[in-house]
Amino acid sequence: MENEINRDNKPKETSEAEANRKRWYCVSISPSGVIFKQEAETPAGFLDIVTNASVSWVDYVVNEADFHKAARNAALQMGFSEDLISSFTESSYLKYRDSDTELGMKISAVQVREFNVEPHPYLLFMKKNFIFTVHPIYVDRRFTRLKRYSETVLKKLPAGIPTPDRMTLLLIRIVHESNDSNFEHLRQIEEQGDKLNESMTDPYTPRTKLGPEIYRMKHAVITYLNALWDTVDVLHTLRYGDADLITDDDKILEKLSSLVEDVNRQIGLAEHMSEVLSSGLEVLQSIYNNQLQNLNNRLALLMTYLTIIGTAVLVPNTLATMLGNGVFEIGPHDMWWYIILMVGSTALATFGVYLWVKKQGWLPKKMD
Repeated sequence: MENEINRDNKPKETSEAEANRKRWYCVSISPSGVIFKQEAETPAGFLDIVTNASVSWVDYVVNEADFHKAARNAALQMGFSEDLISSFTESSYLKYRDSDTELGMKISAVQVREFNVEPHPYLLFMKKNFIFTVHPIYVDRRFTRLKRYSETVLKKLPAGIPTPDRMTLLLIRIVHESNDSNFEHLRQIEEQGDKLNESMTDPYTPRTKLGPEIYRMKHAVITYLNALWDTVDVLHTLRYGDADLITDDDKILEKLSSLVEDVNRQIGLAEHMSEVLSSGLEVLQSIYNNQLQNLNNRLALLMTYLTIIGTAVLVPNTLATMLGNGVFEIGPHDMWWYIILMVGSTALATFGVYLWVKKQGWLPKKMD
């Protein structure tokens, strides 16, 4: 757990204060308008209050290593059925389930540190008059603001509307808070992308470093997009699923549609970032290709020059070796024709190789 992080870009390992904090939180409003708000170690102290309340929100923070086991036990304590709970604690694919009298959903709480994007499960269970949420302790900070103003949120719920309408409005507010936190992390990904672009513009940045960094960046964006797509699926099903616990009021349902639109805008921004990264990868590949082509051209030119120079050295050396044999009786009086032979053969061989190399097109045009 050392490499995992929380919203504030800190390691996910929990401090002693966080580990000892009260993990249960409840806020509710009675039919008469009385607000109850409490933090506790166990839900025993407010179970009766939640049962008799008009609208309630109960939040449980898990700090155990086995999140799904802890979430299952907590949901059972709150009176949810084993069948509904197991749908989300045993299956990693199910994101939404409506059982008429109770409803469950799983959305992603995204945590980001540099290129490490971690989508963590955020479970929401809903009954007629209360919503129960479960999440790991390292994503608890995103709900600090909502908990602070939870009394005001409940007071602002219209008293004269049906319970499903009020519950849907509260659910929208909770999901909206989570979506806003996810969107803040997109900015962190963009900042890392900007640093990567800066590295790509530096000609001295090792190309072996840029390749893995671009991959990590694209993987982070894809992981972020997967979390958002899951959220869109859940919200879309919630909007058009006709669950008995969800309102039928078109105006309230439009608020759900607005949540979907907000997430779609986030997806659009993340996809645009992915396209920019793809373009950067293509540019980097072009740079690699150009560098390789330049290197090949230089090596080919070097080989051309070495061929010409080698010919100029090899021909007279061969002649000298051959004529120096004892078979040929060469004395000082043969020096004049010996020098002419050496110089002439060298010049002729060098010129011939030059013409052949030029005909093959191995010499740059400026030498033509």
